[in-house]
Amino acid sequence: MLPLMMKNTPPIRYQRKITGMSAILLPLLSSSEIDWPGFRDHVARTSDAGLVPAVNMDTGYGNLISAEQRLAVLKETQQVTAGRPFIAGAFVGDKTGAAFDFDAYRARMDEIQSLGGKPVIFQSFGLTEQPAEKLLEAYARIGKHSDGFYAFELGKMFAPFGAIYGLDVYERLIQIPECLGAKHSSLNRQLEWQRLAIRDAVRPDFMVLTGNDLAIDMVMYGSDYLLGLSTFAPAEFARRDRMWESGDSGFYELNDLLQYLGFFAFRSPVPAYKHSAAQFLNARGWIQTSLTYPGSATRPDSDVAILQEILTRLEA
Repeated sequence: MLPLMMKNTPPIRYQRKITGMSAILLPLLSSSEIDWPGFRDHVARTSDAGLVPAVNMDTGYGNLISAEQRLAVLKETQQVTAGRPFIAGAFVGDKTGAAFDFDAYRARMDEIQSLGGKPVIFQSFGLTEQPAEKLLEAYARIGKHSDGFYAFELGKMFAPFGAIYGLDVYERLIQIPECLGAKHSSLNRQLEWQRLAIRDAVRPDFMVLTGNDLAIDMVMYGSDYLLGLSTFAPAEFARRDRMWESGDSGFYELNDLLQYLGFFAFRSPVPAYKHSAAQFLNARGWIQTSLTYPGSATRPDSDVAILQEILTRLEA
């Protein structure tokens, strides 16, 4: 008889095509100046690898940058992708106790959609503190104003306004026709497996986008992904995905190395992974500094030697 844990594990889905979306790091030249050549190159590098660039996400400091910077990021991304798909975070900053601000979400969505992207609806206090019925009404209203959007469940280890929805709410959320998928960032396999089961039963075309940078093998069970970790190594992630689709056993070795990078970069405090990304991309010679946006958590300089050792393994 199989142990209980094994009974609750979904089947592995061999040789499936994986859709990868990668949250783009916003590189800096100084505390106030964006490294635009580095940003453009990284968007191009990601799109050329076959991943969908995701800009103005947490990895791109979407909750910290100014409105002018946010719009500039969208315009640069539109130019670089040149008709290829991209997605972008629709972030609305508020405080606990605030009312749901549809007008603010609509403005963010209009910016994104007018430049050819699809919005990822960041949670806010005004959205997540509503009762379930009002929450679902809010998502339905967002859907009516879009030609397709992605939802986002965010654990509180990432942001205080985040929430992981109950399964009954999730099942109704994925039936909103304009909702194309949902990023799930609880860092909990069991919760994500439950969502995959609901997806398979209710809406098989819906995309469960793993945001679990500590379990990137969730793609083996049917998740696609929207990860911050993939910004460290977009070509290597794309290569891993092709290996899985073709049945190449090299998938496991490459996945293990990428997961080692994920364990190191996403250790506590988790939000400091953005500094790890800047250190890693700087070590690769892809961006000019390892600076992070003011107000972001940081890592010690001693991390660079470990990141360089991982980079050497990847390049080998």
